[in-house]
Amino acid sequence: MTWDSIIQREIKTEIPHSVRNDNKGRNDNAARELTYLEAIRDALQYEMRRDPRVLVMGEDVGVFGGAFKVTQGLFDEFGAERVIDTPMSELCMVGAATGMAFMGMRPVVEMQFADFISTGFDSIVQFAATNHYRWGAPVPWVIRAPGGGGIRGGPFHSQNPEAWFVHSPGLKVVAPATPADARGLLLSAIRDSNPVIYFEYKSLYRSLRGSVPEGEDGVVPIGNANIARAGDDMSIITYGAPLHDALRAAESLAQENYSVEVLDLRSLKPMDTNAILATTRKTAKVLIVHEANLTCGVGAEIAALISQHTFESLDAPITRLAAPDIPPPYAPILEDASRPTYDKILDAAKKLLAY
Repeated sequence: MTWDSIIQREIKTEIPHSVRNDNKGRNDNAARELTYLEAIRDALQYEMRRDPRVLVMGEDVGVFGGAFKVTQGLFDEFGAERVIDTPMSELCMVGAATGMAFMGMRPVVEMQFADFISTGFDSIVQFAATNHYRWGAPVPWVIRAPGGGGIRGGPFHSQNPEAWFVHSPGLKVVAPATPADARGLLLSAIRDSNPVIYFEYKSLYRSLRGSVPEGEDGVVPIGNANIARAGDDMSIITYGAPLHDALRAAESLAQENYSVEVLDLRSLKPMDTNAILATTRKTAKVLIVHEANLTCGVGAEIAALISQHTFESLDAPITRLAAPDIPPPYAPILEDASRPTYDKILDAAKKLLAY
């Protein structure tokens, strides 16, 4: 399988999932229908027009428009000084972005795949993440990390390494699941004076479309979860691409007269602990779903938080549904078997409801 075939496969992927966006306070007359990918591009363009300190850098982000065409058109508008093609070195990208941030710029780095962020790991967690603690220096950069499966990319193009960075002090980590949040959280990330890892989901790029506010109306603060669907009988806590299968499962369970609340975390660090505890106290049954590996994943932290603070509210054991501790498989049937798909979420939810 070639790199180009992976890209083309993603472009052709379609997932007919509907989604409810939380756009409280928006001006509906100023909202547009955008794909998840277009919403990311719109946020980059908006911030680059608004703030001359913002620039984009990464492999092939310029004339080529990025591996997935997220940055397409930005080079024509802003030129080579603000849309910078870098060498094929994630370590180089992160180091350069940190230096630029020290000099007052606000760089946005594109990793072609989230998997490759590991080669820049030391510069991220040992240097950029620690500078404010060490000597009060802000490091206002964003790393865009396209992650997740669903495009048959195999073990080097499908990972979800968010737990690495949630564990690292000094970083903020976000994971938008809707077009509105993709735009709104990227605006907030670029404006933040801390380094932010922004996980975006390749399977959603062109398969998901939704209403996206224009201008300042759509800014989504980092650290605020969203109740994507209200309910009373149990809670599904999730983030990123699995949100949409969780919403489908909740809709299916509604046909059986079950009321399921779906909480979209949106921000992994800082995490909206108040929202997590509130939904737990409300429904007393919790299913945590994420696409990353089960062991030491974000779900483990959520489960520990719930157990420590709301144990007496629980009517059933906390349940986690995530990927097994294996590299993402190439074979479609194996990849589907390793991801928390709609069928698996529905089955786990039914078992929890029946407890």
